[in-house]
Amino acid sequence: MYEIVTSDKAKKQLNKFPQDFLCRINSVFERIKINPFHHIKRKEGTKYFILRVGEHRIILDIKNDKKIIYIIELGHRKDIYKK
Repeated sequence: MYEIVTSDKAKKQLNKFPQDFLCRINSVFERIKINPFHHIKRKEGTKYFILRVGEHRIILDIKNDKKIIYIIELGHRKDIYKK
């Protein structure tokens, strides 16, 4: 199983979401701990990955050798790709 590590920026962004959406995100995190590559796709032009949760996107970096998933940032799909 993979370990999930959240960046400071992602923690601040998570605190802005309502509680019901946080429950949904937590259930998705539990799924990707087991088999992350089944639920994500590569972000074009970068080394990062994208996880879809409804209309929101989570940018991830995965270190296979250490079995760690870094959550870099998250946001609405209209805003997240502009960065």
